[in-house]
Amino acid sequence: MSTFTFQPATRETARARIALQGPGGSGKTKTALRMAEGLAKGGPIGVVDTERGSALKYAPVPGRPDIEAHDFAHLPMAFCSPENLIAAVKAAEEARLTVLIIDSWSHFWAGRGGLLARVEEEGRKISGGKFSAWDPVNKLEQDMLDALLNFPGHVIVTMRTKNDYELSGGKVTKLGVKTVQREGAEYEVDVVIDMVQGTGTVTKTRYTALDGACVHHPGEDFAEAILEQLGQGVDPVQVIVDELVADCLTYDRALELYGQAQHRRLLGADLLHPKTGEPAKLGHVIKEYGQAVKPVTTGVTALSPSRAAADAEAAAAAYSGDPEPSDDMPAAEPPAQPGAEPQQAPAPVTAPQMRMMHALFNKLGVTGRDDRLRATSLIIGRSVGSANELLIGEAKDLLDTLTNYSERENRADEFAAMVQGLEDVARQPVG
Repeated sequence: MSTFTFQPATRETARARIALQGPGGSGKTKTALRMAEGLAKGGPIGVVDTERGSALKYAPVPGRPDIEAHDFAHLPMAFCSPENLIAAVKAAEEARLTVLIIDSWSHFWAGRGGLLARVEEEGRKISGGKFSAWDPVNKLEQDMLDALLNFPGHVIVTMRTKNDYELSGGKVTKLGVKTVQREGAEYEVDVVIDMVQGTGTVTKTRYTALDGACVHHPGEDFAEAILEQLGQGVDPVQVIVDELVADCLTYDRALELYGQAQHRRLLGADLLHPKTGEPAKLGHVIKEYGQAVKPVTTGVTALSPSRAAADAEAAAAAYSGDPEPSDDMPAAEPPAQPGAEPQQAPAPVTAPQMRMMHALFNKLGVTGRDDRLRATSLIIGRSVGSANELLIGEAKDLLDTLTNYSERENRADEFAAMVQGLEDVARQPVG
């Protein structure tokens, strides 16, 4: 019997893996820092600097707040062995860095102590020369990649490029640019951005909405677009907690939140209790806040103890723990009345809907995150802090509106006028 179990796929635990490649002076380091600030959301950023301290040119200047600068922790590295990179990643984990920048990843391939140098070194020790040396070096490279790609935060690597030529029939032909890294290294990351004089072009991505994007000085806005594709705009657990502690919480809304948590396998998620600060499970917190606002008569029948326990246990099977079953645990699908069809909890926005929203907003010329969220909130009729908060029905309504305006001749102007009209109406006093 198989011991493997498939679970519903979500993106909450995904982190960005980005490569910036280009020749010297193309803006790789500056772009990496600007994007890191967008990814970090105020969290700490660290740079492993193999470029003789070049990243320090972008550090703050004491007493000169007028000079543009970036706050980051700096780790210089002259000997770029795989063991040193593994140790640097471990140090980044211990420092709880939100974003780790490797500037430049190319040195761990072709620099002092890099993989090519290791092959030369190992080849002198064993019979068979370089050919035999690749086996242990490949294992070292895999260990290095495992450490880097398993880093719990976001990762940005920079890679150098150089012109590639071919000599044939006495004639030199330029083939294009070649990345200073092992061939196929781009497959290890989610997004590859080619940098030319400060302009970044996406040449490889796993996200359709970003394919072929060309941005002058990519920064926080572009990082935000990547976060949207990752589903990282907000912490899904915190979104639910924020609603639970709101003054307007109702028992029916608590039931909906329980259904969302169950659908996304979050009932057993660990958190600190919003009142006591003690470790707790999300399912327990939803139950506590839901019961606090439960009317004396609601027309909603709670689940029986056995049903509640079974549902809670099944919903959080993928987690290390789950709330203990309770007689009055809010039900994800309570029947409205005996014999009635069970109510389905509203489903959250889907990944394809998110990608389509991003593409349509771009088509309408709405590229800033705040502008997108303002338009979204006005169209669906409630305030949202991220596209991840949308329910599937709201996302459909939004997409219908975006699609309608995207097909018009003066789409950007007409859409902007429509959004402004909605805002004008929302500001009008009631009564």
